[in-house]
Amino acid sequence: RNFFTKRTKELKPAVQSAPGWKLFGKVPPRENFPKDSKIIQQEYEARTGRMYKPPPPSARRKNIEFEPLSTTALILEDRPANLPAKSVEEALRHRQEYDEMVAEAKKREIKEAHKRKKIMRERFKQEENIASAMVIWVNEILPNWEGMRATRRVRDLWWQGLPPSVRGKVWSLAVGNELNITPELYEIFLSRAKERWKSFSETSSENDIEDASTSVADREASLELIKLDISRTFPSLYIFQKGGPYHDLLHSVLGAYTCYRPDVGYVQGMSFIAAVLILNLEEADAFIAFANLLNKPCQLAFFRVDHSMMLKYFAAFEVFFEENLPKLFLHFKSYSLTPDIYLIDWIFTLYSKSLPLDLACRVWDVFCRDGEEFLFRTGLGILRLYEDILLQMDFIHIAQFLTKLPEDITSEKLFSCIAAIQMQNSNKKWAQVFASLMKDNKEGDKNHSPALKS
Repeated sequence: RNFFTKRTKELKPAVQSAPGWKLFGKVPPRENFPKDSKIIQQEYEARTGRMYKPPPPSARRKNIEFEPLSTTALILEDRPANLPAKSVEEALRHRQEYDEMVAEAKKREIKEAHKRKKIMRERFKQEENIASAMVIWVNEILPNWEGMRATRRVRDLWWQGLPPSVRGKVWSLAVGNELNITPELYEIFLSRAKERWKSFSETSSENDIEDASTSVADREASLELIKLDISRTFPSLYIFQKGGPYHDLLHSVLGAYTCYRPDVGYVQGMSFIAAVLILNLEEADAFIAFANLLNKPCQLAFFRVDHSMMLKYFAAFEVFFEENLPKLFLHFKSYSLTPDIYLIDWIFTLYSKSLPLDLACRVWDVFCRDGEEFLFRTGLGILRLYEDILLQMDFIHIAQFLTKLPEDITSEKLFSCIAAIQMQNSNKKWAQVFASLMKDNKEGDKNHSPALKS
């Protein structure tokens, strides 16, 4: 309605131009006033020849009197005349049962009302915190980024989650641009990807595709594989699927990366990382952050499927797993349940597939602050959150549970569990433990996972 301004004087000419209405599949509005109900009834009787006889007032009144308001009120009604009447004791018992049901219903309504009010209060408080934090980030922190990023105040504010309006900017600054990629370079690789897709679409047979693709990475960079994964990216949002507003954008970023890094190519899981960046950054900036993020040691090891490096990360994870959750660690060990069974999917998508999107973005916030260590600390936080449940499960149920986490997981609960995880073992921090594992190849072989061999 608000697309066009109101002009009362020009109403008649607009109404008379019926073709304009027909363009939109509608008919022009009528000028006559609404008819009275009696007139409509008379016209109906004249057209059909039927006379409408309303029921007598006494009959309608009788129906209303004996119609129960709800199924719970049935116990208060007298029995029909052809059945024995209720006894006094039965009538009193029914009245008591009815009163109890009403009281329980009122209690539930009051409880739900209090719950809704609590949720609304928390939401308003969260919005106020975000608004005040946004002012601090925009006016104080971002203009003095290098000098303030490592201060205690900024790190504490960072832990609470970044305001959505500055999230992309902070991520870009935190990830950095060690590769020195420019928007112009992105355009070059994007045009190269488009040329490759065009040549692939013109190739009719699979043999021709194999001849044109000189390496595994080239074959993985084919249009069909990327298209397939894009359709699986955040399917509930419907914005990355074909016809969605971000479908082509995600396709461009992924295609350009496969041309930029043919040694890595396209690997499943990349689409989720690129999608999260696209939701928070402009196209070229998203590509720059994406390429630099995947160039980090941990991401590079996983996306290049470097088994020896991946095993070192799993071994380091288990050191802190045993330190923080000894009971659960022994439970997993008794079933020979190794970290690769659940960690690979979490690390490949940086939790964007396993956690709700808003919660995954908050994990990304601190991951950009603390680096790869926080990815494994988050994994331990998830295990701590569901420790009691996991201790009651066997191998199959644990694997299924950790592959598809509950959807009702909240930010407050998860981050309180993450905060309780101590990333220190025998006075050694994550980086020191990982460095010692890198030197000790024998320990890496000892922790070799059977799942990775296959």
